Amino acid sequence: MTGITILGATGSIGASTLDVVARHADRYRVVALTANRDVAGLAEQCRRFRPTYAVMVDPDAAVRLRHDLADLPNPPEVLAGPAALEQVAALPDVDVVMAAVVGAAGLLPTLAAATAGKRILLANKEALVVAGALLMRAVADHGAVLLPIDSEHNAIFQCLPPRYRDGLAAVGVERILLTASGGPFRDATPAELVDVTPEQACAHPNWSMGRKISVDSATMMNKGLELIEACWLFDTSPARIQVVVHPQSVIHSLVQYIDGSVLAQLGNPDMRTPIAHALAWPERMVSGVAPLDLFAVGRLDFQPPDLTRFPCLRLAYEAAAAGGTAPAVLNAANEVAVAAFLDRRIGFTDIARTVERTLDRLPPTAIRDQGVADLLAVDREARAIAEQSVASPVA
Repeated sequence: MTGITILGATGSIGASTLDVVARHADRYRVVALTANRDVAGLAEQCRRFRPTYAVMVDPDAAVRLRHDLADLPNPPEVLAGPAALEQVAALPDVDVVMAAVVGAAGLLPTLAAATAGKRILLANKEALVVAGALLMRAVADHGAVLLPIDSEHNAIFQCLPPRYRDGLAAVGVERILLTASGGPFRDATPAELVDVTPEQACAHPNWSMGRKISVDSATMMNKGLELIEACWLFDTSPARIQVVVHPQSVIHSLVQYIDGSVLAQLGNPDMRTPIAHALAWPERMVSGVAPLDLFAVGRLDFQPPDLTRFPCLRLAYEAAAAGGTAPAVLNAANEVAVAAFLDRRIGFTDIARTVERTLDRLPPTAIRDQGVADLLAVDREARAIAEQSVASPVA
């Protein structure tokens, strides 16, 4: 039995992971489940999957969870706080860690899993955006395995040859084509974007996701973060990655080779496909996803992204090219801005303005000799600057 910890179990990725695991109960044993504050959601999952440990990041929520599970004959040990995430990510009887905590909060437990030599299913792109050099070094130094769960990166991984870490040019790769749905405002005018509400931004046409990532998709910052993540995962530069808007979300990404070949991975927009792929890799197993019906799809459309309509994607390209701490600043400012937008403190178009103002005020520095504490300090400083920007938005 393969032991698994799911960081962020009550989110959409966590729920999809448990759905796949339940289909293969003879192969996987849930050792630990974690959540931030969703006591009811985690309690229900604990009753069904009976983990050894349950973690609530919020201490008060942990108290409520212990009470809710007290009637179980062998209740899980309930732990509390961010440090508990690192603890359950590195448990000796855990083989696989699903890293699905949203935002920079997922960095430390993901690093803990890497240092413990686990197979990491990475759904938390911010860990690589904030500390890509540190995480990739930890994976290499401790014999961990890092497999991408984002549908786009998982598609790229499937389309690359096994020796891609030798260098994309060495294995004949010309470039990576990173697909994007374009979100709910793909065809909106700049004037229409000014009055966008959180409800409209969270109504993604193809995917069912959490509120933060839905807003990131609407601004195309999600694709920008994925661009930076792809640079680390596949050891390449942003110049070798082309974002392609593909509204149907059927082709999840493509790899173009020097001989003219273009390999693509297709499938219905359901996160259980990349989850099942990474869980079973290098084998395959049933995911519960319906087969793709090409006749029902009918057509596949492609267009270049509009960097004027979606300045967040432009800012991500610039941060990726600048390197150093720029991606960490970009991510921190975006998290603050998206939270402010969801709280209706700023408008939709203020998200990009907040990020750009923060980047302008905090120029990038090299990270060669910096550790995780230094990067987290940069993260905190960027958040403070972004909060100041939110408090005094300008046109």
